Amino acid sequence: MTKPKAKGAETLPLNQILSGDCIERMNSLPAGSIDLIFADPPYNLQLKGDLHRPDNSKVDAVDDDWDRFDSFKIYDRFTRDWLAAARRLLKPNGAIWVIGSYHNIFRLGAELQNQGFWLLNDVVWRKSNPMPNFRGKRLTNAHETLIWASKEEASKYTFNYEALKALNEGVQMRSDWVIPICTGHERLKDDKGDKAHPTQKPEALLHRVLVATTNPGDVVLDPFFGTGTTGAVAKMLGRDYIGIEREESYRKVAEARLAKVRKFDREALTVSTSKRAEPRVPFGQLVERGMLRPGEELYSIGNRHKAKVRADGTLIGNDVKGSIHQVGAQLEGAPSCNGWTYWHFKREGKIIPIDVLRQQIRAEMGDQRPH
Repeated sequence: MTKPKAKGAETLPLNQILSGDCIERMNSLPAGSIDLIFADPPYNLQLKGDLHRPDNSKVDAVDDDWDRFDSFKIYDRFTRDWLAAARRLLKPNGAIWVIGSYHNIFRLGAELQNQGFWLLNDVVWRKSNPMPNFRGKRLTNAHETLIWASKEEASKYTFNYEALKALNEGVQMRSDWVIPICTGHERLKDDKGDKAHPTQKPEALLHRVLVATTNPGDVVLDPFFGTGTTGAVAKMLGRDYIGIEREESYRKVAEARLAKVRKFDREALTVSTSKRAEPRVPFGQLVERGMLRPGEELYSIGNRHKAKVRADGTLIGNDVKGSIHQVGAQLEGAPSCNGWTYWHFKREGKIIPIDVLRQQIRAEMGDQRPH
C-alpha cells in the first residue's frame, strides 16, 4: 500500500532534477527528509593517457573532468563532505547505498564508518558481460561493489526480505548479484550516437535495490544522478525521487528519459510480505531486466486464465498470488504446475511462452562461459 506523504514532504523538490554542486544542493534540503540515498560518486580512476584495444582502436573510458581529482586527500575531503550532507538528510530509519570500484570503494567504506553509518551488507555486482582487460596486465574487472548502510546502528531500516526471495524464485537472495552491464536498447546515446554516460547503471540493479530497501511513496535521493537510472526505476516503482546533477548534458538526457517513463499501477507495485544441468533463471530476472514489466498480463495455455506480473516477480490473478508455479497450480486446481510452460505473454498480437525469455537469458549465460 502506498504510504501517505510525510509531513513536510511538500517542501521537497520531488521528482525533479536539481542542477549544481551536489553538496551545496543537499545542504539546501530539509534535514531528516529522505528515506533512501543511492549514490554512484566519481570513481577517481586516475587514468593516465588513452586506453586502446589490440586493434589500436580507442576505448571509450571514463576520462571526464568530473572524475579527476588532484590527490587522494582532495578526493577524501570531497567524500567526507558529501557523505556528511547525505547523512544529515536521511530520516532516523533511513539508509544509503554507495557503489564503486576498487579505486574508491574502500575509501568510501572507511568514511561511512567514520561518520557513524552502520554497515549492513556489501554486495558484489558481478557483470555477466564485462569489458575485457585490453592490456593483459591485470585481471578483467568483472565486478563492482555496493555498500548498504543504515544511518544508525539502531535504525529500523526497510528490508523487504520476502520480496527479494520472491525475485530469486523462492531462494534467499545472496550478496553476489549477476546482472549484465548496459547494452543494446538500454544504453542511452547522445545526439551524436555516442554513449550518453560512460558508467550508466542497468535498471535491473536499481530495481533490485529499490524493491529490497524502499516502499511505494518513499523518497529516494541520487546526488550523482547522471542519466537518471535511479529516477526512472523509482518512478516506475511508485517511489518519489530527487536527482542532483551538475552536468547539463546528462540532465538533458535524464529529463527526456524520465518523460517517457510511466508508473506501474498500484496492484503491480505490491511485493511479497510473507514467504513461501542448465543454469537456473529466476522468473524475477525477467522483470528486473525489463523483458516483462510489472502490470503486464500473462495468459495460461488455452487462454483460460490470466494473471498480472508484480514488481518482485510474483503473479496475482483472481485473488491468487504467488510464484508463476503456485498461481498456475491454484488456478488449475492442480497439485503442481510448471509455470514456465503454462504462462504466455503477448507481443504484437502473438502469444509467446515465457520460457522463450528464460532460454534467451540462458543463452547469454552460456556465451559468458570459458570456451
